[in-house]
Order: sequence, then structure tokens, then C-alpha cells
Amino acid sequence: MLLKLLFRNAFRHRLRALLTIGGIAVAILAFGLLRTVISAWYAGVDASSASRLVTRNAISLIFSLPLSYKEKIRGVDGVSMVSYGNWFGGIYIDEKNFFANFAIEPRSYFNLYSEFLLSSDESTAFFRERKACVAGQKLARRFGWRIGDIITLRGTIFPGNWDFVLRGIYQGKDKNIDENQFLFHWDYLNETLRKTTPRRSDQVGFYMIGLKRPDQAAATSVAVDGLFRNSYAETLTETEKAFQMSFVSMSEAIITVILLVSYVIIVIIMAVVANTMAMSVRERMGEFAVFKTLGFGWGYFVGLILGESLTLTAIGGLLGIAVTFPTASAFGQAVGQFFPIFHVSTETIVMDMAAAALVGIVAAVIPIWRVVQVRIADGLGRIG
Repeated sequence: MLLKLLFRNAFRHRLRALLTIGGIAVAILAFGLLRTVISAWYAGVDASSASRLVTRNAISLIFSLPLSYKEKIRGVDGVSMVSYGNWFGGIYIDEKNFFANFAIEPRSYFNLYSEFLLSSDESTAFFRERKACVAGQKLARRFGWRIGDIITLRGTIFPGNWDFVLRGIYQGKDKNIDENQFLFHWDYLNETLRKTTPRRSDQVGFYMIGLKRPDQAAATSVAVDGLFRNSYAETLTETEKAFQMSFVSMSEAIITVILLVSYVIIVIIMAVVANTMAMSVRERMGEFAVFKTLGFGWGYFVGLILGESLTLTAIGGLLGIAVTFPTASAFGQAVGQFFPIFHVSTETIVMDMAAAALVGIVAAVIPIWRVVQVRIADGLGRIG
């Protein structure tokens, strides 16, 4: 009975109610998308493993490290395995077709990154052939690549046209794994450099270190960096999460702005719903005065007005959440090269629901206060 009454009151002025619900839905949709963008920015950090370290040049990531460091790092207590690679920076056909591409040592890399799943046939073919490459399934789907295709990348850091044969398409162990990477043999890169620019050969961009136990991360990092202190190429070793965070921190100002905009959207829709409730209560002030003469207390008015406000925000919020999923999917496909992992998380849905509830509660405060404070004579004498 009470729910029926709340719906009747909420939709007494249908056009106004529908416009308010539409505004709430758009606001929740925008809020959810902005929160998803922020989540996508941190996706690499969230997917990082606590049992992996990254070692790079202490000056900057753009400076390389000698390949000879590999065996020294392997001998550090607490290290279970070592892999290495280079950021390649190749371009496929056009600059707009951006995706991450790395030269790696294949066997150790796939042992270390077990979340990248390849079939046994694909891994065997990839390991055996020097010019072979593997790509994530999202990346392969994006360009329509098939096993056996010849893929040519135009080098920027390493000039020239580089031909690869696609021998595998990997899948992520779960939805948080980046499936937009392109991986090929570091040996192919290094052998070519020995012929063209020998001084750049036998150099790697970074080392990936597998730990025997995650709690050894700090001690192992200090030990690795201690090996190369005062050398011509000193190192900086940090957890994979810290390494990923260093890239995110470069965009901290942008993330802060997006975060602020998401909150501003909620404040604006809060004002809209508050105005709707204020108009509704003002139009029915005479009715509330009659209820007061019949002995209804302030608790009844709180439940009636708050329930009406929450009804509007609940309908609008649920509609906004429902629309968020297909919108996020379309948006994710459009910006997949910038956000390899773009999906609406459970945390975002919870925040959407909390935002809708907060809007409903806050928007009802002033109308409730006005109804509770108005005198019966004033309420009965008010028109409109």
C-alpha cells in the first residue's frame, strides 16, 4: 500500500517526474563511465603481481642495460627466474594503430607471465621460429589477424621495416589481463642490430624478476641494485605495481580532473532532484496540513517525502546503470588502443547505487524540514 502511494505521488506530475528520472539516468551513466575510465587507467596496476619485480636503468626507462646483468641478477637470493625485453615502439600501417609491442625472451617471459595463455601448439611454433610473434586476442580481432599472417611493423626506436609471422594468439587468464599486446623474439631484434648498429646490440630495456616469495620484494630489490651501484649503468628495481604506478602518476592531473568532474555531476543532479521535490512539496502543502490535523506526526512526513525522492532516484539510477554496460562496451571498443582493459566493475556499480541513494536522501532534506516546520493554518491557507 505504501509503495503504491509513493509511486502515485512520485508520478503525480508525469512530465516532471520523467524528466527528472531521465536527468538522473544520464548523470548516473556519466558518473559510471568516468569512474570506469579511472578504473581503466589503474588496470595495469591492479593486474600487477606481488611476486614480480622490474629492473630498469636508474636514470630513465629510455636508457638500456647490458644483457650481462641477467646472470648476476639470477644469482641474487630470493630470485626464482629472470626474463628481459625491450619496448619496440613499432607502427602498424599508420600511427593511429597504436598498440604495445615488445621484444622478449619467449620461454622465460611466458613462464613468468603465466596469466598469458597460449595453446601448446602455438607456444611450440612461437618458440621454434625466430621471426614468430604472438598477439593478444583483442588485438588480433581488432585487425583481423589469423595464425600464419605476415605482419610488418615500421620501427621508430629501431628503424626499418620488421616482418613477423603470427604463430600464436594468447588469451588472458581473466578479464583484467591485457589482451592487446604484441610480443616477438628479442633474439630477432638483437641479431639484426648486430648487423646494422652493433653498439646497440646486447642491450635490454628492462628485466622482469620472479620472486620465490612476495615478502622478499624489498630485500631483493635492494640486493639487485646493490650489485650495480657505481657501475656505468646503475639500476632501479621496484615491484611491478610500483613500476606501473610510475606511468599512472604521469597522468595524475588528468585523473584528478576526471574524478572532480564525476563528483560535480552528482552535485548537479542533486540540485535538480532537490528542485523537483521542493516543487512537489510546495504544490501539496495543503494536503500535508490536512494530515497534520488528522494527527499524523513528523515520522510519517519523513517517510512519505523521503520515499518519494528515493523512488525517483532509484528508477533513474537503475536505468542509468542498465545503460552503462552497453555504452561502456561501445566506448571501450572505440578507445581500445588507449585502454586495453575497459569494463564496468562491481565497485563502479556499487558507487552508482550509493550516489543515487545519496542524491535521493539529500534532495529530500529541505522539503521535509519545510513540511515539518509549517503551521497547520499556514499550510491550509497556501494555494499552489
